[in-house]
Amino acid sequence: MRARLTLTYGGLFLVAGVVLLGATYALFDQQLSRSGTKVLATRLNPGPGTAPPAGSAQQAAQEARAMADADRWMRDQREDLHDAAVTSLVTQGSIALLVVGGAAAGFGWLIAGRALSPLHRVTETARRIAGSPAADRGLHERIALRGPHDEVKELADTFDAMVDRLDRSFDGQRRFVASASHELRTPLTLGRALVEVAMHRESASPDVRQLGETLLQINARHERLITGLLLLARSENEITTRAPVDLADVVAHVAAQTALEADGSGIAVETDASEAMTAGDALLLERVVQNLLENGLRHNTDSGWVSVSCRTEGGRAVLEVANSGPAVPPYEIPALFEPFRRLDGDRLVTAKGAGLGLSIVQSIVRAHNGTVTAVPRREGGLTVTVALPSAEPEPEPEHRPGPLAARA
Repeated sequence: MRARLTLTYGGLFLVAGVVLLGATYALFDQQLSRSGTKVLATRLNPGPGTAPPAGSAQQAAQEARAMADADRWMRDQREDLHDAAVTSLVTQGSIALLVVGGAAAGFGWLIAGRALSPLHRVTETARRIAGSPAADRGLHERIALRGPHDEVKELADTFDAMVDRLDRSFDGQRRFVASASHELRTPLTLGRALVEVAMHRESASPDVRQLGETLLQINARHERLITGLLLLARSENEITTRAPVDLADVVAHVAAQTALEADGSGIAVETDASEAMTAGDALLLERVVQNLLENGLRHNTDSGWVSVSCRTEGGRAVLEVANSGPAVPPYEIPALFEPFRRLDGDRLVTAKGAGLGLSIVQSIVRAHNGTVTAVPRREGGLTVTVALPSAEPEPEPEHRPGPLAARA
């Protein structure tokens, strides 16, 4: 837009300059022609009071020839003067027009840049908000443009009002999810306590105990769902406190925690953890590894396997979780990262989980300025890759001798 405005300003100035130069040339040529005609008329018509000189006819003829020669000389001089003046006007006027036109284009470039600078602020703010990893990150930013109330300021104020409404909407939605999840925990906890009391009574029949086991399983599924909603609401917030985290330690810890579940399902878990330092919330990153590993264990085949590895590659900490399992169509991959979506289209909470695992992973990774991708394997199953910004490990503090050691 700045280049188009500069070209428009320069083009209009050149057109106006050409018109002005043409009008000046026409007026100058007309005035020069009038002056020459008046001079010749005065020279050929001396006036009514002037008598012809006395003398012979030969002398009169000589004077007539002299007048004709003088008239011819005057005409030649007038034409030479006219050509020189016109050439000087056109040449020097064109050069001046080009010089002033270039200067006008330069000033037009500067003026256009100054006029469009508020639009650059609007664009930069919108780009920062649009490039935020989480959906609601960056919505606290405002343009707050100062200056005269013109079209640009009206655009900036409208943009600020839109972002403010979006910020309030996201904040209200997040608070509603957190509040609803907290409120739902109380009746679930109370219901679980009542079921356990009824099951452990001496007079409880086998049917009652069997019903209690079923109700406890349903209650546990609902608790996992609420916990997942709370974590999802938390992970969509901006990570304000970051600390160095080694993904290798997280992988080893999570693999040890899920070893019992893996042994019970008959699935082999392989780990290859190299040092992969990143910065973020250690608990949230632990949940990323745990969700991916549990997803590989629960959506697998009999006697299958899950491979978990981490490394540093290209300046990023990379976590890769691959597993065997049923074939996954490539077009179903985006739907797996949506809440309550499953491969078979089931939206109900089943024994395998609440359907929030990959959604929570994606939210946490985005909040850490990372990316997560899933690729189906030809033999069946998935390969999920998480890439996070790499971080340098904290330097070990220097061990300084105490005053007693110094004295010794």
